[in-house]
Amino acid sequence: MKFSPCIDECTHEGSHCKGCGRPHDEVAETKQMVMALVNYARTKAYQNPEEFGPAIGKSISKKLQQSA
Repeated sequence: MKFSPCIDECTHEGSHCKGCGRPHDEVAETKQMVMALVNYARTKAYQNPEEFGPAIGKSISKKLQQSA
């Protein structure tokens, strides 16, 4: 399955968002994970939060490749 990112055209009707095409439960779970990371970065009071997201993304990609 290919990931489809949010395009800020969210819909709530039916079983899937018409904006990104993902199931609503997946969208909700993703939002929860993102907010957990946002709250973590806020708690740490990072002075360079613009580097936090890309670093997390790189780490996730690396771990997924290692487990493939």
